[in-house]
Amino acid sequence: MLPLRTVPVDPPLILAPMAGITDRDFRLLIRRLGGCGLVSMEFISSEGLTRQRPSTLKMLHFVDEERPLAIQIYGSDPAKMAEAARLVEGMGADVCDVNMGCPANKVLKGCAGAALTGDLPLAGRIVRAVRAAVTIPLTVKFRLGLREGAETFLALGAICRDEGADAVTLHPRTARQQFSGRADWSAIAELKRALPIPVIGNGDVTSAEEAVAMRDATGCDAVMIGRASLTNPWIFAQAAALLRGEAYAWPSLGQRRELMRAHFGEVVAREDERTALHKLRRFTGWYTHGLPEGRTLRRRLSELSSSHAVLGAVEEYFAAQGAA
Repeated sequence: MLPLRTVPVDPPLILAPMAGITDRDFRLLIRRLGGCGLVSMEFISSEGLTRQRPSTLKMLHFVDEERPLAIQIYGSDPAKMAEAARLVEGMGADVCDVNMGCPANKVLKGCAGAALTGDLPLAGRIVRAVRAAVTIPLTVKFRLGLREGAETFLALGAICRDEGADAVTLHPRTARQQFSGRADWSAIAELKRALPIPVIGNGDVTSAEEAVAMRDATGCDAVMIGRASLTNPWIFAQAAALLRGEAYAWPSLGQRRELMRAHFGEVVAREDERTALHKLRRFTGWYTHGLPEGRTLRRRLSELSSSHAVLGAVEEYFAAQGAA
């Protein structure tokens, strides 16, 4: 278990915030499958939140079943970040997370996200302002630095410690790497040795076994999993079983069918047709990754023009595969 003030993260496995992915429906799906100690909302612009933009406010919907829940905010203005953090706490978030790791160009150009690994004074002012604004646990996620040869993660970790962060998360790639190459787990171990506050490891955990391997290799206090949960939403339950010293079973085709029914039913009920169609195609691609004839199904979906047609095609696919 990872204690974050009064919030226990048990088991110490965390769903990473992913833009356009970790919405309410996906977070609920992960929570209901079990094994995830903390789910994270897709990152939220402090500018959009403080200006009460409808598109931003729509992303902030959550339900009590998701708890504990972290809401991640990003921006470059300490005062606006502090105000956004106050709003996040007022909405009932269990944890406020500050994004200093996003490598997307549009975020970097605004001097936010991973750009803050190259401006440590500003990063420090942001953590200080947010810490003063909220009483809930505060975490900060960051990368090694902007580029190779300009690694600042140890200095930034020390700043977070000194400014009152309750934990930090390290994705051990540079901003320039984005998601290419390999995550350097040794940097997580180095940061863990340097800090007295909890360190959460993130990056290249593609299986339950690798989640345990990261913990054992780095000594990190918790493991954050992102992209692997898209093709295997059961990864948290599987990793939790391994952490307990138990074996786990792979989901059957019938269980995959039920997962997609449940998730897609929520999407169709809540989203407009255009958004629903986009999400169904996207998630079908992930959920059928590695399955027999999965590519054929994905090609077929690209030709369909309605969400209900997609649902029908998915049902036909599983029936043809003999899913019970």
